[in-house]
Amino acid sequence: MPFHPLPVRDGLNPTRLVLPHDAASVERWGTALEYLLDRFPADAERLRAKVTAREVVTGRGTPVDAATPYEPRGFLFLYRDPPADEPPAPALAELAVLHRDENLLVVDKPHLVATMPRGRWVTQTVLVHLRRELDLPELAPAHRLDRPTAGVLVLTVRASVRGAYQDLFQERRVRKVYEAVAPLPGYGLGLPTTVRSRIVKHRGIAAAQEEPGEPNAESVVDLVARDEERGLGLYRLEPHTGKTHQLRLHLASLGLPILHDPFWPVLLPDGDEDPARPLQLLSRSLTFTDPFTHQDRTFVSRRILAEWRVAPKGG
Repeated sequence: MPFHPLPVRDGLNPTRLVLPHDAASVERWGTALEYLLDRFPADAERLRAKVTAREVVTGRGTPVDAATPYEPRGFLFLYRDPPADEPPAPALAELAVLHRDENLLVVDKPHLVATMPRGRWVTQTVLVHLRRELDLPELAPAHRLDRPTAGVLVLTVRASVRGAYQDLFQERRVRKVYEAVAPLPGYGLGLPTTVRSRIVKHRGIAAAQEEPGEPNAESVVDLVARDEERGLGLYRLEPHTGKTHQLRLHLASLGLPILHDPFWPVLLPDGDEDPARPLQLLSRSLTFTDPFTHQDRTFVSRRILAEWRVAPKGG
């Protein structure tokens, strides 16, 4: 984890800037302040104020002033102002704590709430909200749920245990069970089935894509209940890998796009989802062996997908 010489403030980590080290950069900027003003011209007034208030520091923790020299390959840390036009996230009020101990905080995340600051959402995120509300400055997610997806989300309370829990997810030692509402399968599609494909997320493109090549994503898909009247099914999904948009893309590739998905079958503009019709995808449960107690632990969401009329059993 990167060293931050500035503490978390108001739920937000400081931003870390890596100073370019090419020859042109060295010649262009004589001081660290010149670099900041050139990179963020729209924030010039606020940047000067932050430097005056000693709120910009080097990687060694030394406050930057007007004479601090530009240091190629060096670091600058500062608090960026949250965006003034950040959209509200009223669903944050529905965030529920499922479990808390000295190492873990497990929550039931609502739909349309981002896990951590990214893009248009900064303060209206699970991480920043909980750091503020519970006074937990070291809180960090052990994994991530996409903003449209609801359900079980595990966060670590202390920095000293963060790596051990994150490794569980990175090394695929967590059993994940999701539920989704999607159209009933067409003739000839046998379920359960295992979907394997190569999924790639390209920078600047909102939705991940399937591409030819060695599979890097695997999901088990099963139909557990049917609603013949509406032509909908409740699906149980077990991802064996954790690629971006994996379950959404795999169901779409089977001709079963998840109900109200903003990406499939039609791509909607970012943030243009209808709050009354959220993506019908839920992280129902997570199971793993705790790296410290060595006990098996299971956390289960209490939510019911709004488009499914009967509460699903188990998880």
